[in-house]
Amino acid sequence: MEDKEEFLKEFGDYYGYPNGPKTIDEIRATEFKRLEDTVYLDHAGATLYSELQMESIFKDLTTSVYGNPHSQSDSSSATSNIVREARQQVLDYCNASPKDYKCIFTSGATAALKLIGENFPWSCQSTFMYTMENHNSVLGIREYALNQGAAAFAVDIKEAVDQDGASINSVTSVKLSQYPVQRRNEAEVLEGELTGDAYNLFAFPSECNFSGLRFSLDLVNNVKQNTEKILEGSPYSKGRWMVIIDAAKGFATKPPNLSLYPADFVVISFYKLFGYPTGLGALIIKNDAAKLLKKTYFSGGTVSASIADIDFVRRRESVEENFEDGSISFLSIASICHGFKIFNNLTPAAMHRHTMSIVMFLKKKLLALRHENGASVCTLYGNHTLKVSSSDSGSIVSFNVKRPDGSWFGYREVEKLASLSGIQLRAGHVCWDDKDVINGKPTGAVRVSFGYMSTYEDAKKFIDFIRSSFVSMPSEFEKGYLLRANSVPYPTEGFENRLSSSGCYLKSITIYPIKSCAGFSVKSWPLSTTGLQYDREWLLKSLTGEILTQKKVPEMSLINTFINLNQKMLSVESPRCEGKLQIKLDSDSYLCGKEEFYLHSQRKEYKTIKYGLIFIYEQQYGNMHKCETLFKKRYEVQCYENEINQWFSNAVGQPCTLVRCCHSQYYLSLNKNRSMGMCRDVDSRMNFANEAQFLLISEESVSDLNDRLCSNTQKLSGGAPLYVKPMRFRPNLVISGGEPYAEDGWRNLKIGNTYFTSLGGCNRCQMINFYHQTGQVKKTNEPLATLASYRRVKGKILFGILLRYDPVNGPGLDAHSWLKVGEEVYPNSE
Repeated sequence: MEDKEEFLKEFGDYYGYPNGPKTIDEIRATEFKRLEDTVYLDHAGATLYSELQMESIFKDLTTSVYGNPHSQSDSSSATSNIVREARQQVLDYCNASPKDYKCIFTSGATAALKLIGENFPWSCQSTFMYTMENHNSVLGIREYALNQGAAAFAVDIKEAVDQDGASINSVTSVKLSQYPVQRRNEAEVLEGELTGDAYNLFAFPSECNFSGLRFSLDLVNNVKQNTEKILEGSPYSKGRWMVIIDAAKGFATKPPNLSLYPADFVVISFYKLFGYPTGLGALIIKNDAAKLLKKTYFSGGTVSASIADIDFVRRRESVEENFEDGSISFLSIASICHGFKIFNNLTPAAMHRHTMSIVMFLKKKLLALRHENGASVCTLYGNHTLKVSSSDSGSIVSFNVKRPDGSWFGYREVEKLASLSGIQLRAGHVCWDDKDVINGKPTGAVRVSFGYMSTYEDAKKFIDFIRSSFVSMPSEFEKGYLLRANSVPYPTEGFENRLSSSGCYLKSITIYPIKSCAGFSVKSWPLSTTGLQYDREWLLKSLTGEILTQKKVPEMSLINTFINLNQKMLSVESPRCEGKLQIKLDSDSYLCGKEEFYLHSQRKEYKTIKYGLIFIYEQQYGNMHKCETLFKKRYEVQCYENEINQWFSNAVGQPCTLVRCCHSQYYLSLNKNRSMGMCRDVDSRMNFANEAQFLLISEESVSDLNDRLCSNTQKLSGGAPLYVKPMRFRPNLVISGGEPYAEDGWRNLKIGNTYFTSLGGCNRCQMINFYHQTGQVKKTNEPLATLASYRRVKGKILFGILLRYDPVNGPGLDAHSWLKVGEEVYPNSE
């Protein structure tokens, strides 16, 4: 409570709507009850609808009759009235007179931008200019410009400041730093031939979707009236300039005042305003600009008349009807009136002050975080202004996290741990892959963003999460693990003399015939060149080729399997299917051919650097650098007949097919430095296992984890202690009799007469959080959250070790190569 008192001393005049109809605590208690156990910090991606808002919408739609507005009935008139009211509310929100502006409803902000790009009067003398901080949907307009022979280039905004650091808002204070000009049809026009007759387009966001930087709306008047000055005499400054404001992010708390800053186009997205409806946006367009757009296509609703056998069409005269193809989403449009009611009650100014107080608090706390050696923890991007009254910073905080030695925590690690703590945020870059650090530089960032219903408690929980997860020296486990990982590998040849008795023995053996389905335990089992015989030899694929796993289809864990070696029969049961499915292992009667597929394929990426980050692109632009990586594993599989596939489709609740691995081959995963890629084991054959032939778990390690789970549960909730069994981790081998986590240090081991090489720790994922309760698959944050608190190394949460069968030191496989429960384990940890 003392922390909040300090916060309120500094921000109490701005935080929580002190003069509003409800305080922030009342808003959260009555309208966002579903957030009780969730910290939602991705309002820049999509804000949240209130429960009161949805109740009002539901009441409206269930008590009113809204017909298609293209008809003439009473219900159609009711729809036309509500649409007219919605258009006016949009214009009123940004102080736009209907005499000067019209509101065109679209399927989203992207559709509004596309409408501008494809209908703008481009010519070979036109220019498309845009700020570097723009959404991809804005950059897409460049394609229309370049295809019509126009020039295109990016600019950085340079704004003069006074001695106190405040911006000087005058025409001469703004300069545009121009990037290289792009043009596809250079032969059509020379720079010296540019005239003042062309129409040009400038685009900028009201708020940067990455850093939260707000651009001065003075840009509108500066570009429209003084382009030659701010472009310092560039030949591309000639012509008539028109301006787009991408207000999809900034419209909620800082709508542009179009009576003062008369932009030609403003695009908005309603789910970023109120959370609902999705799939609806708007283009606020100046009447003069609308007359210039060259629309070719017409549709129902946009024409008064057309004749099929004569080239005749008469378009509707109103701007809205001319550009809104087909029937508009009138029920969604009716819904936005209820969103605007909430906003008008709170007021945009109060929402801005509220969110900014939280943003400033979070920035101050993140910048103040220090490691034990004094090194800063967080690097923030964008504007660092720490004043609530600042107009150049929005509701976004983007940053990356550093270790005490200055290296970076990957953003995927932050996102993964945040999810385990009940915190929802955005982290990543354009490619949406897991490459969060390349050549020592982060490829993206962590972004948190706030909405009108966000609270001090949301920010406080996030700060506590960053502090507890990243502001500390490495644990003893991490230091020891990294020391072993960085040491020179001990040669495997002749390691038998270094084996020692550990007091451990093999407690259980489990085989998982079908990937991600339940396995079965045995007292003894034969080995093959791929590991335990028949282990993960089958998998299920969707009809689109996607491999099904428990991560996406948790019900797969309810499918039980068993193999009878004497009968050579695979038996499968599911609570969703009547009867047991039996498949003979050595029979071709079920098969319907073979096919092959690859789990990974070649990927080319291109990267550029901005904000000190490496951004990854799939195409090459400008002076970006190319990096190429190969990840390939080829499988030859046998396919099964429709009857078997239908059984599994019923079992998992979606169409799928069963395939059996009959051959697999790795293609070396080499990057440009000729080092190995992501595969953990490329030296041995595997079926459909992710990383290695075997997974080994220690019973003592699981017991230690359970002690921690018990302690954490009692501290946090005082409820019944959690308890997990070794099978929760889907191990092939469970050992017993040693010290907890002794297996971390094993380089090689022998079980009975079989030799293995350790490939290191197993990186755990959300799958271990699934559990069964009364025949249903449930999910919790444990045990992964507890493991993350003490078993984390370089972004990986390690538990158990991966093994590879080692034929170099042991005898070759034959009919007598079996593993047996009770056999002693001899490790080598040198």
